[in-house]
Amino acid sequence: MRGLQVFKLSLWLKKLRVENVTLVGLSYGGMVGFKIAKLYPNLVKSMVMSATVIELTESISLDSYKRLGLSSWSDLLMPTTVEGLKRMFSVGFHKLPWLPDFFYRNILETMFSNRKERNKLLACLVVPDTDVTSDTDYPQVIHMLWGDDDKIFDLDLANTMKIRLGEKTTLDWIKDAGHLVPLEKPFTYNKRLKSILECVTKYQ
Repeated sequence: MRGLQVFKLSLWLKKLRVENVTLVGLSYGGMVGFKIAKLYPNLVKSMVMSATVIELTESISLDSYKRLGLSSWSDLLMPTTVEGLKRMFSVGFHKLPWLPDFFYRNILETMFSNRKERNKLLACLVVPDTDVTSDTDYPQVIHMLWGDDDKIFDLDLANTMKIRLGEKTTLDWIKDAGHLVPLEKPFTYNKRLKSILECVTKYQ
C-alpha cells in the first residue's frame, strides 16, 4: 500500500508541474519520504528529516521496546485508556505539560478509530533485519533535525544514520525536545526549518 501511495503522489506532483521538491518528514512521514527520494531522485532534490529512520527494522524496534518497556509498537501508539494516552505523549515529549483528563478522553474518542487496520499497519512497518536494504546511497542533500531527548529514535541512532547516509548529510538537534519536536518546540523548530529551506532552495 505504501508503494502505491508514493506512486500516486508522484503523479499528482507531475500534474501540478512540480519539477523538484524538498521533502520534510517527521517520524512515519520521514520513512515515506526516504522511499519517495529513492524512487524519484530527479524529483526530490533535498530532504529535511526529523525523528525518523530509513527503515523501521526489527533490531531498531527491539531496542526501543527494551528501553520503553513495550512488546510491540501498538502497545505505545494505540492506547485504549487515558493513562495509556498519557504514556504515549510522555514518551513523545521531553516534558509533558499538564492537561485535564477530558482533553485525553476527547482524543481517545476522536483519533483512534479503525484500530484493527492501524495495528496491522504498525506490524507491517517493522522490516525483518534479513530484508533490510544495504543501499543508503542517496544523491540528495539530507538535513536531519532532531529533538535531543527523542526517546524513540535517540541521538545515538541519529548519529549512526548520519554516518550511513554519508557526507551529504547533516545532523542538528533542538535542546529539551522529544520525538514530537515540532509540537513541543514549534517556534524553534520552524525557525531552524525555515533556515534550512532557505539554504537548500538557494542552491537548487
